[in-house]
Amino acid sequence: MKRPNKPQELRRLDLDAIDLRILAALQENARIANTELAAAVGLSPAPCLRRVRALEEHGVIRKHVSLVNPGAVGLPVSVFVSISLERQVEEALKRFERVIRARPEVMECYLMTGDADYLLRVVCADLAAYERFVLDHLTKVPGVSSIRSSFALKQVKYSTALPLV
Repeated sequence: MKRPNKPQELRRLDLDAIDLRILAALQENARIANTELAAAVGLSPAPCLRRVRALEEHGVIRKHVSLVNPGAVGLPVSVFVSISLERQVEEALKRFERVIRARPEVMECYLMTGDADYLLRVVCADLAAYERFVLDHLTKVPGVSSIRSSFALKQVKYSTALPLV
């Protein structure tokens, strides 16, 4: 892996085939033992661990997480929410993003091109919980001009693994 000039520099690194195999394996099982990972990618344990640490230090691996089943913890409803702002000026965008970052039910938020300014994915327990989120939070953000909601009926595919190899 070619190292960037600055440690915090978030540009595409030159990852080799072994780096990509390490990342693919870790995306499938972040708890894999280093010895198993090393064997899976064709390295001995020490160089494998050095590569994993370098991938972490360079921000390629942001963090290790456990994926929790939303239905098992009482959050079975997924809603995709399109938000339009009255004006797309920097201060309005910053204000909206600040509010959204603070809301735990918002799983994802994207600044968009097209008809809406933002697209959110929100999880909640039921329709009443979503209504409270909209009324207590989204409608109170200054500058929000429209909120359009689409409820997911069924999750056909969900993946957190990037297509690396």
